[in-house]
Amino acid sequence: MALLRFDTDSDPFGALLGLQDELERFMRNPAFAMGPSGFGAYPPVNIFDSPEGALIVAEGPGLDTSQLSVTGTGHTLTISGERKFEPDGKGGGYHRREINEGKFSRSIQLPEDYEAGKAEARYEAGLLIVRVPRAEHAKPRQITVQTA
Repeated sequence: MALLRFDTDSDPFGALLGLQDELERFMRNPAFAMGPSGFGAYPPVNIFDSPEGALIVAEGPGLDTSQLSVTGTGHTLTISGERKFEPDGKGGGYHRREINEGKFSRSIQLPEDYEAGKAEARYEAGLLIVRVPRAEHAKPRQITVQTA
């Protein structure tokens, strides 16, 4: 592990940026795994929240929808499937291989306010878009103010 020297004469913002870079490098170290939600988990996801529910956008270019599965059990939403890649169908060797292939599975824990069993999913332009509705009891309601 590299030791960092922080001089009091140096720029404090530069020192903070250097520390941030070192922390990011440490977090990306394969020996320091954060489980299924850590750096490099596949497929990468963005999760948005709204009063109606959650919107989960998973990046998965080149996936065959027949090999893709989205399941909701309790408060867990699981995206799984298989990614196959053979550009010419003949196999052969690689000069460079950066595109991952094989089976994958990613589980996302949702708060109790969401109903993963009622999720709807669609795949378009390499993105898997999953909408998970919020439970009726958790949706915001407008309360009418009455005069006395």
